[in-house]
Amino acid sequence: MTQFTLHTEGSAPEDSKPLLAASQEAFGMIPGLHAVMAEAPGLLAAYQQAHALFAASSFDKDELTVVWQSINVEHNCHYCVPAHTAIAKSMGVSDQISDALRNETPLPNARLEALRTFTLAMVRERGAVDSSTVEAFLAAGFNQRQVLEVVLGIAQKVMSNYTNHLAETPVDAPFTAFDWKRAS
Repeated sequence: MTQFTLHTEGSAPEDSKPLLAASQEAFGMIPGLHAVMAEAPGLLAAYQQAHALFAASSFDKDELTVVWQSINVEHNCHYCVPAHTAIAKSMGVSDQISDALRNETPLPNARLEALRTFTLAMVRERGAVDSSTVEAFLAAGFNQRQVLEVVLGIAQKVMSNYTNHLAETPVDAPFTAFDWKRAS
């Protein structure tokens, strides 16, 4: 496997230095994912922007977590599942929701399950879902804006999940307590 550089503010390309400084300020550290992405400043900038935009979407904290973790688990991302488990905890998302997502077991309510089902259909079908899939999502109480916001969440997670697969990004110390491997 190709060894990818885990950049610091000192080693990063010039255009990535302010992006890593922003990561350090936001998280109190430079997450390994950001350290890898720094090699391609445009990727890191796009990822940070997509993350900010998706976090500011119309989804609440539980719904954000469902979208993020459904994609992370589907993509079998060794880094993002633990990271987003820690993020969910910091956001006050219940362990019941996090555990169901990590273990691919039923979520505590039909609305969240409909969100997971729609998100997974979008990932698995590469966006080419049929109208009945969209209608079922809308019938669960979601709206057209949220259909498109799932696309934004997928775009964000493709950037991180694919990077982590390529780089075999080491899981950061704060996330190791939430280490994850797919059960099946």
